Amino acid sequence: MSESVKEFNDYRTKMNDKILSGNNKVIKRIFNLDTNAFAEGALDVPTKELLGLVASTVLRCDDCIKYHLESCYKAGLSKEKVEETLSIATLVGGTIVIPHLRKAYEYWDELESQS
Repeated sequence: MSESVKEFNDYRTKMNDKILSGNNKVIKRIFNLDTNAFAEGALDVPTKELLGLVASTVLRCDDCIKYHLESCYKAGLSKEKVEETLSIATLVGGTIVIPHLRKAYEYWDELESQS
């Protein structure tokens, strides 16, 4: 696993554990809702992850982009599908998402280099 992928996952896990260790029902319900929203349903998991990637890119959330890129990678989505999805996100979001697009391409390369 590349160092930046490991760092991202370690930090995310550590902070999620810290956040969820509290007794805030709203936060716990939001986390649960997020988990359930991306589970298999009428849409398959890969499609949901691509949708999450578009939304994350348009909203310019680099952590969310990384999370959905890794989920796409683990779901076996091809680089071509991910790149096409990112092209739609860039079209919808406009040129302001280009810096996030750069980071997305870099992170995908890191995910691929793990193989």
